[in-house]
Amino acid sequence: MGRPFSDRVAGADWRREVSAWISEQLQLRGHWVTGTIAQPRIRPWSTQLTVPTSEGLMWFKANAVGLTFEPGLQAELSRIAPHSVDKPYAIDAERGWMLTRELGETLGDSHELTEDDWRRLLGEVAAIQRAAADHRESLLIAGLPNFAPVTVLDRYDRVVEVFSSLPDGHPAHVSADLRGLLRTARPAIARAVDTLTESSLPVTWQHGDLHPGNVFAVGDRLKLFDFGDGQWAHAAEVMCVPYGWITTMTPHSWPAVLNAYREVWEVQSADLDDQLAAATLTQAVNRAVSWSTSLDEATAAEWAQWGAFPLHHLTRVLEP
Repeated sequence: MGRPFSDRVAGADWRREVSAWISEQLQLRGHWVTGTIAQPRIRPWSTQLTVPTSEGLMWFKANAVGLTFEPGLQAELSRIAPHSVDKPYAIDAERGWMLTRELGETLGDSHELTEDDWRRLLGEVAAIQRAAADHRESLLIAGLPNFAPVTVLDRYDRVVEVFSSLPDGHPAHVSADLRGLLRTARPAIARAVDTLTESSLPVTWQHGDLHPGNVFAVGDRLKLFDFGDGQWAHAAEVMCVPYGWITTMTPHSWPAVLNAYREVWEVQSADLDDQLAAATLTQAVNRAVSWSTSLDEATAAEWAQWGAFPLHHLTRVLEP
């Protein structure tokens, strides 16, 4: 393994290289940097820089190796759903670099979301999914990971095997006893895969981490961002994060919010409920893998801080 991502992006050589790329991209469009470039956040999976320019404030983002698809994915989604996804100002798809415009406050920072706000957000996401469902080839070419239901069982077997091989004391280690329990969950996951394979909703783009902090409110439009957890997966999986958020952190009615999603897809409530129940299992597997991927270039200290999440999501398949 090479130098950890967070160490690499904190280095002066990397910052100089990025600053040169940013200046080049701005100059190509007749703009320039007007102040000090700051680096407000470094995580094991990405870092962000703020860039004051003659065009206004911009954000630079760089992703760790397993998530370098994000800039190309955002560019493709902005083509498919231009009203809902902002086109990046500039990207380097090979290096996983992206420059985007400042769009103001996130929806979550702007105010406490009402039930109508949640309904609007889930309806917006369903509309993007409907548009994206016909663009499988271009989205996969952009690098979106293929986590379709038919791939889930193999992924489950592989992640259980990998986590079992980790040393004792590793945050994602699967013990022999836990491995036995996970083995007993496999038939239920297989049934979930069958349900989703034959379902009325399609496989499409899945945001992966849909919550109010990953959405901008721009005038009367919602603009989604932060696509690094994205997957080509069953549509209903996108509801798993909002379900947890709404049912544990708000007083809102989940059925009322979910109805906005259902209306866009034009499916019956009972049908959607069955798909959501199945998607809860497949999403747990897929989320465990996406979390593990995000830590591929992490330090030991970062694994200690963030490393419980992959195993947490994997063991959700054991929940009643």
